[in-house]
Amino acid sequence: MKRTISFMTGKGSVNHNSRKFHAKNTDPERSCLNVEYCNENVKDVYHELFDEALAWYNEKQTRSDRRIDDYYEKIRSGKQEKPFHEIILQIGDKDNMGAKTENRQLAAKVLDKYMRDFQRRNPTLRVFSAYLHMDEATPHLHIDFVPYTTGSKRGLDTRVSLKQALSALGFKGGTRRETELNQWVAYEKEQLAAVMLEHGIEWEKKGTHEKHLSVLDFEKKEWAKEVAELEQSISDGKERLSDIQIQHRKAVQETEQIRQKGEAIRQEVSELSKTSDLLKEQATTLAEDKKKLLSDNVKLEKQQKKLQQDIEKMVQSKAVMERNIHAYDEDEKWQLPEPAALMSAKAYKDKKAFPLVEKLKETIKALTIKCVQLAEQGKKLKEKVTRQEQQISRLTDKVMEQSDIIDRLQEKTADLGRLERYFGREQVQSIVERSKALEWAEKENKRPKRVFDMSR
Repeated sequence: MKRTISFMTGKGSVNHNSRKFHAKNTDPERSCLNVEYCNENVKDVYHELFDEALAWYNEKQTRSDRRIDDYYEKIRSGKQEKPFHEIILQIGDKDNMGAKTENRQLAAKVLDKYMRDFQRRNPTLRVFSAYLHMDEATPHLHIDFVPYTTGSKRGLDTRVSLKQALSALGFKGGTRRETELNQWVAYEKEQLAAVMLEHGIEWEKKGTHEKHLSVLDFEKKEWAKEVAELEQSISDGKERLSDIQIQHRKAVQETEQIRQKGEAIRQEVSELSKTSDLLKEQATTLAEDKKKLLSDNVKLEKQQKKLQQDIEKMVQSKAVMERNIHAYDEDEKWQLPEPAALMSAKAYKDKKAFPLVEKLKETIKALTIKCVQLAEQGKKLKEKVTRQEQQISRLTDKVMEQSDIIDRLQEKTADLGRLERYFGREQVQSIVERSKALEWAEKENKRPKRVFDMSR
């Protein structure tokens, strides 16, 4: 038995392959006979293959315009590489291997055997979708794959490249006709031919293998119409997606602006809260200081009054002393008496003059001591008055300084009140509490952790 091999590369329609919709050349009643080998989302495969390389590439970029946000979209919208490739394989034609002939199961066995060894042979062609269709005119195989290369010196380290993926498999290319792709296609036909031979089928080389599959030659106009409708739907979806992305970017920008304003307000409220707490503490301290100063002033006033009374007493004592001194001139007991008749000078001296002189000495001595004491006491009182006057002056200056501080604190408190009236007391308090919590958390993080000695 000899059969031809049809091998073509297609655009790839995963939805068609998975039968999310049916073309007119399909028989839905036989779709249950189709074989699904794999059906992964191509974007998920891109994440699997390229996310690590993409992150490393973006990290090296110093310019934001050279960063790549979505590698799949970059490849899809670019012109150098296709996001993925599809090959379609068929044995014979509808007349000798058709779905309604007795050889349909033989064709299915050959294609199944070929498919199950495809990924092992081609590790750089990541298969994400593969189907054996039995519901069309002839059994055939769809294989969709992402070709990739590693160790690239430009762009991503791991990137999409059909040429390099095939080169890694040993297909180096050469002439214009002997490209990597043509070499690989010829090799895969040989692999399919080997499987066919295992099942008693020889490869009939008529040159038809370069043509499109006969299974795809169904009402081309209708297929093109369906494809056009799908492409239009995709285009409309892209436009809607673009509008949504623009709106999203605007929303992100507005959100960022609001976040920045909120952060500025939070910082200002935090500072005002700290200032308010400090003002309250300082106001309490100032009130206590003021109370103490007033109490000290009262004590000083009492001390001054007592000192004044002491000075008045000293003045009165001085006046008494002066009166007493005058009394010495007039009082008879302090006068030297006339000598009695027939009294000798010696007797007058011993009995009259000497006792009076001794009495005067004792009195003068006592008065001298008293004057010295009063003078010393007066000096100390004057020094004490001077010190108290200086202290009163300092306390007065301090009271005035604290009064200025209280005025500034009251102004800050008024600012906080304005902020609460503008933003609302609850919002300001909420921000203050969050700020306090953050500060507490920062302090806890900075606090050294206790290390417990487990040997104890």
